[in-house]
Amino acid sequence: MKNLTLSIELTFKAPITKVWQGLTDPEMVKAYFFGTKLESSWRVGEPIVFSGEWDGKAYRDHGTILEIDPGKYLKYNYWSSMSGTEDKPENYADITYSLTEKDGVTTLAITQDNIKDEAAKAHSEQNWEGVFDGLRKMIE
Repeated sequence: MKNLTLSIELTFKAPITKVWQGLTDPEMVKAYFFGTKLESSWRVGEPIVFSGEWDGKAYRDHGTILEIDPGKYLKYNYWSSMSGTEDKPENYADITYSLTEKDGVTTLAITQDNIKDEAAKAHSEQNWEGVFDGLRKMIE
């Protein structure tokens, strides 16, 4: 079976600069993303790391920044230590964030590839919506 790709769009009644800040500022991420610690230099080829504790279990998810257009676009690959898969290239997903703004409303388009099945796709979509609902409450 071929791996699936998820594409969703979320809107924020906030300027694009605020949404970008919410995606990249470690203090903001920690506040809305269940205490997750975000580490990155935001340069192509450099690491991106998400770490913390979930349900009493420590995690350290990581990848590499693949593309970045600050304030507008970010693409990174990503492996989750909680995925139950080995840390090797074929188990990484590519994640993209693409931001556009019109009339004070910012749209965040997210894509995630390398999803194993429809159940995992539905779970990922629910996770993205839940996480970014926290950001929405913070910046709107």
